[in-house]
Amino acid sequence: MLVLQKTQTIVRYQNEYGKIHYGIVDGDEILQLTSSFNEIVNNELKYDGVRVRYADVKILEPVVPSKVVNFGWTYAGHAKETGGQANLKEPFLFLKPTSSLIPDGGDIILPSSELTQQVEMEGEVALVIGKRGKNIKEEDALDYVFGCTIFNDVTARDLTKSDPQFTRGKGFDTFGPLGPWIVTGIDPSNLRIITTLNGKVVQDGNTNQMSLSIPFLISWISQVMTLEPGDILATGSPSGSCPMKSGDIVNVEVENIGKLTNYVK
Repeated sequence: MLVLQKTQTIVRYQNEYGKIHYGIVDGDEILQLTSSFNEIVNNELKYDGVRVRYADVKILEPVVPSKVVNFGWTYAGHAKETGGQANLKEPFLFLKPTSSLIPDGGDIILPSSELTQQVEMEGEVALVIGKRGKNIKEEDALDYVFGCTIFNDVTARDLTKSDPQFTRGKGFDTFGPLGPWIVTGIDPSNLRIITTLNGKVVQDGNTNQMSLSIPFLISWISQVMTLEPGDILATGSPSGSCPMKSGDIVNVEVENIGKLTNYVK
């Protein structure tokens, strides 16, 4: 039986027969598992002996969350550039619908220009929760994190500036690229984030620049809502967010995790 190592790369995919599996990335191959997500976080790895080529399967969002929690204005530079408040004592909180999620390689579909004329990217580190938690103590918070992945908090900036709350500007279908996988056993508090638009660097930051610590964010949100295994906590974006147009390619690359690529249509 396989054992989940401290650092391992977990991917969710659909094989040629249409069946969905989790697997462990091993070079250009995937060790196929029959385990559910809950079994994986409990280190119950059931390897069925099958190896598949990564390039031969359809990569899916790495998890199916019950909710996608977003912390806004956690980086002073981004708060200032979007009209927010820097160095808040508590984060600006919003949720994204799970219908916004798309995987690595998926298309970001721009809404009609009658709805929005300014859609921007926001590259972020996302935490994947591994066990149920409520009123979590800050010193215990990282024990509830199964691993990290990459998130692109696609935003209709004109709508978030005009609406009293962020639901519409953040909630369009395809506005939540997530993936390509989950990496376990890494420290989320010191990860470089580089976002490129058509190969040009537009964001270059690090989670060590956040004005609120990740353990604080986990503890804080757990006092509001119960966290469930698979939930996504998107930790906020560094400065440099800018508009995207049809035909663009956006990459969000995070140190020790990988690269999330999506195509704007």
